[in-house]
Amino acid sequence: MKEDYTTSTDEELILRLRDGEAEITEYLMNKYKNLVRMKASSMFILGADTEDLIQEGMIGLFKALRDYDAGRDASFATFANLCVLRQMYTAVEAAKRQKHIPLNTYTSLFATTNAGEDENYLVDSLKMHEEFNPEEMVIDEENRHVLEEAIEQVLSPLEKQVLDLYMTGMNYVEIAKVLGRDEKSVDNALHRMKSKIKRVLA
Repeated sequence: MKEDYTTSTDEELILRLRDGEAEITEYLMNKYKNLVRMKASSMFILGADTEDLIQEGMIGLFKALRDYDAGRDASFATFANLCVLRQMYTAVEAAKRQKHIPLNTYTSLFATTNAGEDENYLVDSLKMHEEFNPEEMVIDEENRHVLEEAIEQVLSPLEKQVLDLYMTGMNYVEIAKVLGRDEKSVDNALHRMKSKIKRVLA
């Protein structure tokens, strides 16, 4: 008869896993696979294939099971979320470097997030100032490319990373954890990024 693990906390199960109960790995991997799928959906905006992201996320989840330390880390759920996001983002960045993707294949700031439904512009999520309304802007492809190129040129490497992750819906605390940066430096980069993009779009 298969044991019911639902009566134990994740942290208790991981202690038992360390003691040799290997079947707990399968249980926890299945328990958190929906988290992986959800994070893959948000990361899809960066241009990666969803199935590839899910695979990377499951690798991140496995690493979380392997590396979790109850005495050092937060709850396992929080630690697993961080490991999954970090693994996915690392994979996206590696793919970009390998393919030398040109600017015009990057995620457009003027792309929409929910095709076929109520569409929202990615750039609108920056909420830079009340007068800026992407829905009322008519931008042809040439001008769109010029704007994106200008934005790409004014942002620092950190600000580009922050923009990527901010567009997936992460806040500055989550971004800091994924990038392994101080929260204050990421928050400052986020403010600088918004200010620079606002100037380019003005």
